[in-house]
Formats: sequence, C-alpha cells, structure tokens
Amino acid sequence: MIFTSSFAASVAVVLSLASVVKAHPGERLSARQIEDEMGNAHVVNMINSRALEACQNDPEVKARKERAIARRAATFARLRQERNLEKATWLHRRDAASFRKWAALSHDKTGSVNLTKESTNEEIFGSNTSCVLTPDNANGPYFVLQEQIRSNIVEQTVGVPMHVEFQFIDVNTCKPATQLLIDAWSCNATGAYSGVSASGEGGLGTTYLRGVQPTDADGVVSFDTIFPGHYQGRASHLHIIAHVGATTLPNGTYTGGRVAHLSQLFFDEALRNAVEATAPYNTNRIPKTTNLADQFTGYAATSQFDPFPNYILLGNGLSNGLFVWAEYGLNTSSNWDYYAPYAATWKEGGGYNNPDFNFIAVMNPPPSHG
Repeated sequence: MIFTSSFAASVAVVLSLASVVKAHPGERLSARQIEDEMGNAHVVNMINSRALEACQNDPEVKARKERAIARRAATFARLRQERNLEKATWLHRRDAASFRKWAALSHDKTGSVNLTKESTNEEIFGSNTSCVLTPDNANGPYFVLQEQIRSNIVEQTVGVPMHVEFQFIDVNTCKPATQLLIDAWSCNATGAYSGVSASGEGGLGTTYLRGVQPTDADGVVSFDTIFPGHYQGRASHLHIIAHVGATTLPNGTYTGGRVAHLSQLFFDEALRNAVEATAPYNTNRIPKTTNLADQFTGYAATSQFDPFPNYILLGNGLSNGLFVWAEYGLNTSSNWDYYAPYAATWKEGGGYNNPDFNFIAVMNPPPSHG
C-alpha cells in the first residue's frame, strides 16, 4: 500500500468527524503526525524486510518453515478434535498471492474460499502473507504492564473462540526469536478493555483477554482468546508487544526488559462483518469503523507487511471457532519503550493505575526511533 497526500486528506476528513466518532482517549493524532509517523515506520519496515528476505535460502529457514506447516496442521487437527469437528466441513482464507492482489486495491476484498480435503498442508498452512512487523506508536492507551503469563485469556468473556499462533523471527540472525515475552490483549465483544479504570472499561480488578507468553525454541507463542469487538472510531484489532530481556517472576508475571516491537493486527472485512452479525457482538450499538477508515491501519500496512493474519474456520460456522496464525520478523535489538506508555500495572492482588501515565507521549512522538 502506498500512502499519498490523498490518504492524508482522507485522514483529515476522518478526524474532522471527531465530535461524532471518537476513539479511546490518546488514540487521536493530527493528520500530519499520522503521515510523518507512517513514513518513519515504513522506512524501518523496508530495512527489516530486506534483511529478512536475505534469509530465505538458508537451510535452517527452510527447515523452520516445514516445521511450521506441520505444527499448524497438527494444531488445526487438535482443535477440531477437541470440538468434535473431525467430520465437519471448513473454510480457509484466500492464499497469499490472492490476498496481495486484493490488498493492493483495498483490504475489504479478502474473505474466504472453499478448500477440499485433498488440499495439501502446504497449500493451507504454508501461506504467510505477513512478513515484517511495522513499528508504530499506536499501542493504544490501555496497555497494562506486567500482565499475567498465561495462554488462555478468555476467562468468562463470550464471543467467537479464537486460537492464535504467532511465530517471531529475528531479522538480524534469520533464526527464531526464542527469548521474547509476547504481550497480547484486545477489547471484548462489545468494545470494553479489562485492566484499566477509565470510564466504560472493565476496571482495575479485571484481566480478561490479556496475557503474556514466552516464545519457544521456534519463536512461537499461542493464545486462546475471542475475536475482538469494536469501539468508536476503531476497527476490530488485536494488540501485541514483544518484550526482550524481561524476567519472569514466581507470581506468574514478569518484570524489566525493553519493548522490541509493538503493533496492532487487523482482520479481513468479510470476517469482521460475519462475526459482528452474531451475538453478543450484534448488541454493540456503536457504529462500526471499516479497516480503511481506521486511522491506525496506515501504520500497519505497507507493501512489505500485511497486518491481516491468516485464519481458518475450524468447522462450518463461526461458533466452532477460528485458528489464526502468522509469522513475523522483527529486530530484537530495537528499543521502542517510548511508544509503550502503560495505563496500569498488574500486581499481586489486582491492578494499579500508573500515576505518571498521560497521553502526551502518544500525541507527541520524538523525531528519532530506536
């Protein structure tokens, strides 16, 4: 995707409607700030993309991809078995080539296609539209520091079940990023975040749809969650942060380290529309925002990076759940702490507001990047 002055103009129009449609506090930037930050992010993306491209003929890289295909196929089979769906039909997202073709026009052309039982694992689980994480300053205002280390983050929330698997590769070495802690969080089906005290959110004592996982020997983490809902001015999205050098604690949380990357992942428009038509998503009366109208998709999408992860429906309906996966390259020597201000900290006994938290850092980023 190429961002021109016409995009900036579109952003200006969106921001001019701020009195009608508002994102969470701290998620609104000026059109010029958005354009400048996207330019900075895309330069870093290009450098990292070239580094990752040079890795592709490495025997270790080819072996890792084969393991990834086998692992995803096994995960798909396990999830279907757990849900008694072995004999059910299923749907798969478009392959990588088709998605790139449509993404060049607009992201709402993706959707799903039928694959048969004769389709090979490589056809299904080998497609990797996502390559290199695009750095951005949009971690959102509701990042909670030192969240719990756990893979199942559903708790009592209700929505379309979603098992996500992310694989991280260090662009400096072409090897799996094995010593990361990956932070993942999203809002619930009706647009509320846990862990923060802001009006309309879940509160400091809640932890739903938040968790942290360490990458394994292949740089892989997985979470059981639900498909995120939407709120004013924002399309459905999932937040991720990669921590380097953090230490896990006996109480099941972590401390220290630095942020090597943060980003927001988005979902195909057709999938979003299908999910939003189901309960409890359809009880959310807040107007939906498309991917293209969301001001933060500009940070995420470049010609090298597709912010839409792959997915497959585990059965013939959304109620059976989704398996979502992607592979990402990142520079583990980066330091993006500036872009990760946290609203609260999770400690034993509950959450605590960050007394130093404000939105100035989000609204006024520095001229240089780590």
